[in-house]
Amino acid sequence: MKLFLKGTRCDSPKCALDRRDSPPGMQHSRRIKLTDYAIHLREKQKVKHYYGVLERQFRTYFSRASRLPGNTGDALMGILECRLDNIVHRLGFGLSRSQARQIVSHGHITVNGRRVDVPSYLVKPGDAIRVKNRSKSINLVKSNLSENPREVPDFLTRSDGELPEGQMTRVPEAFDVSVPVQTQLIVELCSK
Repeated sequence: MKLFLKGTRCDSPKCALDRRDSPPGMQHSRRIKLTDYAIHLREKQKVKHYYGVLERQFRTYFSRASRLPGNTGDALMGILECRLDNIVHRLGFGLSRSQARQIVSHGHITVNGRRVDVPSYLVKPGDAIRVKNRSKSINLVKSNLSENPREVPDFLTRSDGELPEGQMTRVPEAFDVSVPVQTQLIVELCSK
């Protein structure tokens, strides 16, 4: 599955979305069927790549989600959706998650009036995410908003004024997640 993380680079016909039935070369042997472990691992790798999280951070998020009441997979995805770089992307301040991560790490974003330059900062309900009051920061975010107008999910609100800002109104639920992923496979893999 293509994740289309690099903006519009993968929309061209040169970007391969479909695989051949056989590998390149003269052998023409069929691809082997994936094992259950491989399927579980691919789901985990897909989520890690989508959110830009390394293994140690992912393990920490999983252990935190397993301690929460309810479905562990939904809690894990809710924690990942609360990351500041993801919130900046979902608000439309960044065109991609990697650009949103860079916007946060360069200090263009404030949370509740304080500068936060840690992309993995977990945003809580009621937190106000604002663009820093500098012309460079404002121009960057406004150009991103005009270039790619994105609809804001239900758990976020955005106000486009002189200084663009957004607010997280509630904790993200399972239906708010933008990643097409089977969380049960990830829970089965990480619980071993």
